[in-house]
Amino acid sequence: MRSSRAPFIGITADLSDGQRHGNKLPAEPTSFSPRRYSQAIEAAGGLSVILPPTRFGAAPREFVNRLDGLLISGGDFDIHPRFYGEKPIERLGNITPDRTEFELELTGMALQRDLPVLGICGGAQAINVALGGSLYQDIATQIQDAAEHQQSSKKETGGHQIQIQPGTQLQKIVKQQTLEVNTTHHQAVNRLGKGLVVNAIAEDGLIEGIESSRHSFILGLQWHPEVLAAKNLYQRRIFSFFIDVCKRLRRGA
Repeated sequence: MRSSRAPFIGITADLSDGQRHGNKLPAEPTSFSPRRYSQAIEAAGGLSVILPPTRFGAAPREFVNRLDGLLISGGDFDIHPRFYGEKPIERLGNITPDRTEFELELTGMALQRDLPVLGICGGAQAINVALGGSLYQDIATQIQDAAEHQQSSKKETGGHQIQIQPGTQLQKIVKQQTLEVNTTHHQAVNRLGKGLVVNAIAEDGLIEGIESSRHSFILGLQWHPEVLAAKNLYQRRIFSFFIDVCKRLRRGA
């Protein structure tokens, strides 16, 4: 008999190093998550738990074994190119090794179990790297005539259009050919990981969304639907579909 409980969704946390920055007093190292992620999950009918990056070896597997779904959140950091076999360029941004190693291990284990995974912004990039893909380390440096994708001032409203690719799972979810999205990234998917297909493209040709053809639900979005969901039906559908999949596929259902 299928359980009626709300699905249990893990959200990866960001890290603060606790060091002095400018005139601010130093604080202790902290794991944290912006509330917008958990609010979007809970509004769609799920229960959220924050997953702090940890060096405890068994933690990623233990987390995956207990979760019904995984949300890999974004953050102000870059994935070091050593994880996809490249050397860093000058415009590579801030690196957070503990978080990156934790998220890539966690994602890999979730993929092995076929746990539903939603990756947002840097989370989409983590999915691609975990499946053997690569990234543009800096869009402006490496892509000629690329549009501006660091549009943090338009995060609450959306700053540019994307084209949803026909026949993809994303198209079936949002039921639209185009969407207005909010992006704040300077990196992007380059070489696709194994089994991934492109489901959304920006007007300049940059990949804005990916999904897996080999898993029940692996969706990576380069924008921030959790910011727009409260006011936009199409962005809410992403979280509603994610939670419905988690209910259907959860362990013991």
